[in-house]
Amino acid sequence: MPNRLGRGAMRPYIFAYALLLAAWPALGDTVLLENVNGYTLDGNRELIRFSALQFTDGEVDRLFGAEDVLPEDADRRVDGAGRTVIPGLIDAHGHVFSHGRALLSVILTGAASEREAAQRVADFAAENPEVEWIQGRGWNQVLWESNEFPAAASLDAVVSDRPVWLGRVDGHAAWANSLAMEMAGVTAQSEDPDGGQIIRDADGNPTGVFIDTAMGLVSGIIPAPGRDEIKRALTVSMQDLAGWGLTSVHDAGSGSAVIAAFMELLETGEMPIRVNLMLAASDEFYEERLTEGHFRDVNDFYVMHSVKVVGDGALGSRGAALLEEYSDDPGNHGLLRYTDEQLEYLMRAAMNAGFQVNTHAIGDAANQIVLDTYEQLIDETGGRDLRHRVEHAQVLTFDDILRFAELGVVPSMQAVHATSDKNMAEDRLGPVRIQGAYAWRKLLETGVIIANGSDFPVEHPNPFHGLHASVTRQDQANEPDGGWYSEENMTLEEAFASFTIDAAWAGHQEDVLGTLEPGRKADFLLLDRDLFDVPASEIWQIQVLETWVNGERVYSRATRTGAAN
Repeated sequence: MPNRLGRGAMRPYIFAYALLLAAWPALGDTVLLENVNGYTLDGNRELIRFSALQFTDGEVDRLFGAEDVLPEDADRRVDGAGRTVIPGLIDAHGHVFSHGRALLSVILTGAASEREAAQRVADFAAENPEVEWIQGRGWNQVLWESNEFPAAASLDAVVSDRPVWLGRVDGHAAWANSLAMEMAGVTAQSEDPDGGQIIRDADGNPTGVFIDTAMGLVSGIIPAPGRDEIKRALTVSMQDLAGWGLTSVHDAGSGSAVIAAFMELLETGEMPIRVNLMLAASDEFYEERLTEGHFRDVNDFYVMHSVKVVGDGALGSRGAALLEEYSDDPGNHGLLRYTDEQLEYLMRAAMNAGFQVNTHAIGDAANQIVLDTYEQLIDETGGRDLRHRVEHAQVLTFDDILRFAELGVVPSMQAVHATSDKNMAEDRLGPVRIQGAYAWRKLLETGVIIANGSDFPVEHPNPFHGLHASVTRQDQANEPDGGWYSEENMTLEEAFASFTIDAAWAGHQEDVLGTLEPGRKADFLLLDRDLFDVPASEIWQIQVLETWVNGERVYSRATRTGAAN
């Protein structure tokens, strides 16, 4: 029997489907994956070791320990060559369509200056003369020496004949050139919309940066992508995610057009990984989608039983709503996306329809308002068992940390945000509030379950980056020494659970995903090294050699084009 242990720049690539198809088991075949160094968690959160895995029709039949006699009647035997096998990892918060669009547009992640970002735009424009709207994502002024928002002028210098629209890394701000603003009719007389801000110069003229709802002033005139364009972006995105070891993702807010595209991909068998989709509360057909009820396909490749509501902005763009003013921007308390009445209306509509409500809240003010609303509506609707979530739960008062367990609300957090934000978070919050920020240990000690993720494309989708950040509280240069507020770190087993059984539980899929126990889906990874036997500092370097979903191999590093990381 298996042994229980008591130990306490993004890359588009082409899937070599023709090569992989030859390795896929036929319907009804029993497959024995043998000679592996396997790990999984059971329902008691104990780590199980196994040396062989048998599955039929995409479902695990049995795990075998080193002393067990292996069956002789398997239809197919696969030699794991001693490699490490773990359950497929689950990202509990990402944006599948946005990730695909990012892979197909200007990638600004890691640009070291405004000038470098503008040059990437110039290069993309030169290589894609047919593109009418030049779009991209990933700039982050906090990484620049200036530490200042960019300006339209630097884009005008490289592209003035086509509109340019570039999202900040967190998706809560965007940068336009002058032509884009002119086409949108944005002038010095344009007013800031509720929940948004137009960044202006000393004379009141728009500089080219738009925060939160103000982004809609420009993005609203960009032609909507067609169905084929959406499907292409989703396909590219899911293929990329499979290569990083994600077998399931919780898509954090999509509207009707993306939902329809997913349904078409599902019907044609073109979903290599699983998607648990949150209906965007901002969708114009929100209430109509709610009346249609939940959706779950027979193989759990696509489910929809939750909604995503956005409460505030992000810390990096100073849009996160804070109870007290920003330490580095006196007078600024951030931005709330909705009035209290609007937020309550959207959440109540979902709860009354039996949907799980997952609400974005980063600042302590937004988290407090969201928790207050959950408390009222859970009592009103009796919906505690729906496992409502706060997405990010990034900055919390000490009192509100305790309320998650009291209300049965799940903190859905992204470990990589802490290691990415450490260079500016304390500047924004000061030395006192930072004690309640990215507070994984304080939350875990109240008894809650944390669902982990990346928030891709805000962060890199590689889940081993998140596992590394969870355990070390360090970036990939192993800075700072000893970890950033290391008292908040997770153990490796806790981090592993947060990307497997806990993420599955947060998505109401614990009966089918997150573990390799019998009866669960045969979603697993083959790795190039042992997750539980490498130095913590090296976890982020682990490479996925193969990804299997529903008992079929959907990714192989050996057959991937463009193997650079």
